[in-house]
Amino acid sequence: MLNQKQAEGTAIPFSFTSTEFLSKPYPFYDKLRSVHPICRGSLLKYPGWYVTGYNEVLMILKDSRFENRIPLPQSTKKYEQLKNIQNDMVLFKNQPDHMRLRRLISNGFTSNAVEYFRPYIREAVLDLLDSIKKRKRVDLVSEYAFPLASLIIAKILGVPAEERNQFRDLASSLIQTVDFTRSREGLRTGNDSMIKASAYFNKLIEMRLLKPKDDLISLLSKDVTDGGKLTREELLSTCILLVIAGHETTVNLISNSILTLLQHPEQLIKLKEEPELIKVAVEEFLRYESPTQMTARIASEDIELEQTTIKKGEHVYLFLGAANRDPNKFNHAHLLDITRNPNPHLAFGHGPHFCLGASLARIEAQIAIQGLLQQLPNFRLATDNWQWRKLIGFRSLKELYVVFD
Repeated sequence: MLNQKQAEGTAIPFSFTSTEFLSKPYPFYDKLRSVHPICRGSLLKYPGWYVTGYNEVLMILKDSRFENRIPLPQSTKKYEQLKNIQNDMVLFKNQPDHMRLRRLISNGFTSNAVEYFRPYIREAVLDLLDSIKKRKRVDLVSEYAFPLASLIIAKILGVPAEERNQFRDLASSLIQTVDFTRSREGLRTGNDSMIKASAYFNKLIEMRLLKPKDDLISLLSKDVTDGGKLTREELLSTCILLVIAGHETTVNLISNSILTLLQHPEQLIKLKEEPELIKVAVEEFLRYESPTQMTARIASEDIELEQTTIKKGEHVYLFLGAANRDPNKFNHAHLLDITRNPNPHLAFGHGPHFCLGASLARIEAQIAIQGLLQQLPNFRLATDNWQWRKLIGFRSLKELYVVFD
């Protein structure tokens, strides 16, 4: 491995948007880590530091001096609604506002709150599988993982079931605005989607303010009226963020896990024979094919880290997918082992910005995967030619077709 001075001037021999990288990023992460776990580069829109080492990623995630900032370009007049909503999202807030918002929102995602939805998730899984059984060839992304995630987040928020179908295009459009592959056209589309989403949720919020129900929007609405703990704008942004996060992470986790199992038949057989391994297995799927591959921070001051000086205002790109395959942390890091325990992966982040919906995503994945194996045990890939969406920050399949015997 080169020292930091040498690493700063080293050319990085690949593109993050190449087909080869999108298909299989892990060999490229290994190359980058072999140069240095904190390596300066300019392959992304904003030059900065690429962090691929587990210990280094963990240190930065825990350090509040590295701030989470809105990822829009400086000129945002064309994307005003997008900017305003993202500015109020807890994801892009820093202290003290981040902790204030997080405490309020987390009331809807406590262990007890999430466990309350377990029977509903089971029922939704069985209903979806009953429908799938009637066909011989199914896309598990669009016909299983996405409808499940959509049903659950709609139920939690209080969105009528018949109105949840609008979430697919909304989530897909808005995730493009926070990924570093975004284009001006993508930002314009995202801004239009944000206008539509704002109109919908403003109407729903108004209804819950007048007549509360047993849902998260009603719960958070009390914080708007009760001493202004939460602003109306923050409530709106929270609803939209939960729609995006509730789909992207969960859909990717479920579909990536199923593909991973089908690629490792010996592990698939083991999980069928020992279904009690499902919780540990899901943790390994999170590590092995992390739904979120990269997150970004900006240094709020000059920071010395591992004999590296990161200057105020510089971008830092944390490759969670690389950290979770770091051989310095995980034995046989590139091997799938559904019995791996302990498994301190960083798929949901760490520290102040740890994913609020982690428990919910875990439960949904456990029930969805186990339900599929129990109800339709003899399924296989319909093709070896699957494609990943053109995203750097997320590991997301376009589709996953399987056939049943």
